[in-house]
Amino acid sequence: MESIIYKLLNVFIVYEYNFCNFTRNYQLISMRKIQMVDLKGQYEHIKERVNTSVIDVIESTAFINGPEVHLFQKELEDYLGVKHVIPCANGTDALQVAMMGLGLKPGDELITADFTFAATVEVIALLGLTPVLVDVDPVTFNIDISAIKRAITPRTKAIVPIHLFGLSAEMDEIMEIAHEHDLFVIEDNAQGIGSDYISKDGSKIKTGSIGHVATTSFFPSKNLGCYGDGGAIFTNDDDLAHTIRGIVNHGMYERYHHDVIGVNSRLDSIQAAVLRAKLPNLDAYNTTRRNAAIQYTKALTGVENIITPTGFCDSDICDDCHCHVFHQYTLRVINADRDALAQHLNDKGIPCGVYYPIPLHSQKAYEDDRYNDADFKVTNQLVKEVISLPMHTELDDEQINFITETIINFVGN
Repeated sequence: MESIIYKLLNVFIVYEYNFCNFTRNYQLISMRKIQMVDLKGQYEHIKERVNTSVIDVIESTAFINGPEVHLFQKELEDYLGVKHVIPCANGTDALQVAMMGLGLKPGDELITADFTFAATVEVIALLGLTPVLVDVDPVTFNIDISAIKRAITPRTKAIVPIHLFGLSAEMDEIMEIAHEHDLFVIEDNAQGIGSDYISKDGSKIKTGSIGHVATTSFFPSKNLGCYGDGGAIFTNDDDLAHTIRGIVNHGMYERYHHDVIGVNSRLDSIQAAVLRAKLPNLDAYNTTRRNAAIQYTKALTGVENIITPTGFCDSDICDDCHCHVFHQYTLRVINADRDALAQHLNDKGIPCGVYYPIPLHSQKAYEDDRYNDADFKVTNQLVKEVISLPMHTELDDEQINFITETIINFVGN
């Protein structure tokens, strides 16, 4: 009798195991494929307006500086609360043109963060300016205020803060330093468009409208992205805006009259049409990203070896969720193998990214005897630990649960 009971119990256990596996496999099969960025899903919601607008541009043949560009410019000015938006061809050009517009000269030093994408330092070097890389804050990943202060020399002309991964840099302190030392502030807002900065006095202002000039990218994966390359420069300075408008158009204000040295960097009308379709949805897009981030954080807070990003309402960094628009949702993996986790996620059909795997001061193109590796302790640690999870407007609960469960199961083993 006892043997029969054991056999029946074993059959039940095997059945339950197989049933659970069948159920789990069915869920995985039925779940939508997880994308790092789901542009196709986002397009489906605005398809009619995008298609109509693009066809209108084609039929009008106003491909360069057409009505769509001027309308987008005005609508973005209104959204940001900034006096001047100057569209251009891409985010890298936006940085270059902003620096050209400020009249910076070869040898002038610009202080910026070591932990970011290369475009920021790339244009500094292209213009013959001197990049001065400094470390970042371990909590926010943004430029370290104390490091800025230590890096200032008589040759320093500007600070270039980056609102990394969508979290606003500490702009009050940066603007105070700039005022004290008579420096320009160039905001790199390529990852932070739509985010709010909460000043010490409690006022709220959009990133990109705080510094002397700001830039952004409309690369397709950005929170506000077009379907190709695009960018823009923002400023409240009338004279600077006038100079920049000439620079982006071969230095011309009147056809064939070249008043300043310029470049060919214009946002085309088709991309402006796409951006006009998306701009009214930007706040909703950012809210969806924040909600996904909150779900990630609730699931992963307290998980051993995982540090979740900051920037939520209950954070000591800011008192309003809107300070972070989560261009990326970036974890730190401590005392564990980050690369093994990345491989495990990929094996499970979960895309992920490491932004950024090599500090700028260690990149071959930007190596310099001025840099001491000991001055970049945070950056050197972050590049070994960070991993970014899928983050876009089309993430659903089932996908987020699967992603977080996969991470928890891996780090718990």
